[in-house]
Amino acid sequence: MAFAPMGPEASFFEVLERHRASLLAAQRGGGDPPAAGIRPASSAEVLAAIESVVEDVVRSLARREAPALALHDRASWQNVRFAESAGLQMAPHCTTRKVRSDSPRSAHKFALILKILSMIYKLVQSNTYATKRDIYYMDSQLFGSQTVVDSIIDDISCMLKVPRRSLHISSTSKGLIAGNLSYVEEDGTRVSCTCGATVVAVPSNIQGIRNAKFLLIVEKDATFQRLLDDNFCSRMSPCIMVTGKGTPDLNTRLLVKKLWDTFHIPAFTLVDADPHGIEIMCIYKYGSVSMCFEAHHLTVPAVRWLGLLPSDVSRLHVPKDSLIPLTKRDLMKLDSILKRPYIACQPLWRAEVGSLRRVRCWLSASHSAGGRSHWETPFWKGSVLVGSTLSEL
Repeated sequence: MAFAPMGPEASFFEVLERHRASLLAAQRGGGDPPAAGIRPASSAEVLAAIESVVEDVVRSLARREAPALALHDRASWQNVRFAESAGLQMAPHCTTRKVRSDSPRSAHKFALILKILSMIYKLVQSNTYATKRDIYYMDSQLFGSQTVVDSIIDDISCMLKVPRRSLHISSTSKGLIAGNLSYVEEDGTRVSCTCGATVVAVPSNIQGIRNAKFLLIVEKDATFQRLLDDNFCSRMSPCIMVTGKGTPDLNTRLLVKKLWDTFHIPAFTLVDADPHGIEIMCIYKYGSVSMCFEAHHLTVPAVRWLGLLPSDVSRLHVPKDSLIPLTKRDLMKLDSILKRPYIACQPLWRAEVGSLRRVRCWLSASHSAGGRSHWETPFWKGSVLVGSTLSEL
């Protein structure tokens, strides 16, 4: 992968090449992690799985018993196992919770699950697709809120052990991409993001990708736009930038995973030096508890924590008036992160999180993203981008 640097020093590209070589060597040595708990399913398999659920309900009624559905507890860390090569995955024998039709506390949810199952069945049978928002507006008074619909769809995906895409339910993308990337959408439309500061919404499904070299994942839209204003993609060409505008949606995570699976390109995260930024970086790298049943299709353990690092606050001599005090909720989030299973295999992460715990204040990445910063040159002009984060974080 030879290319001429346009903006940064050649040393950056040399370090990047060595890092990519190490990623490829690790990939050849360890191979792909085995699929865990969920795999793509054909339409016939999805229809059969839904019919099986309905048949169980009918059998219970025939025996004059109250039907119940067993859902995996997707909110419990006890149901999660961690593999460094694959991220957070649902344990083989995890606890379940019963959604009973004869319980005042769960009867309404039982009915909603069957309602959405019937909608999914029609979508799959007719080979049509709908967004989660479409599902909600099919009977908004019954569902009550979009959050209820979103949660039930994930419960159904986990219960049937098929990814959401196989249920013919798509999500409206909130993420954005820019840089040296061209791809073909599902309907055959060719999209190019290579025109300077052109920004494109993350697609729901991609059939072809080309021109990918390395990837920068940006936590916040404000930082993403700041970098675009400063011509980051041109100065660091060839590169791709993506933002999930905070906690990433499913389509943004699928795109990052697709880029890794296709090209095995180095990927770095630029997040705030605060607990929420760290957690968002962990979602891209290791996944989330609520979606651990689909981790094999969403996580990229090769992602590296570029920054901002809590240690950058002192290293870059950031003025105190640029820092934001941690709240009580922030400190609780930090304590939660320190207990996560992946922290045990990341001593440098533990040191950074511990540093943030001691300083009790954090720095926004938007302060250091662009050339208009009042306290430091842009992070991509300094040594942060070619530092130890390439190989260690």
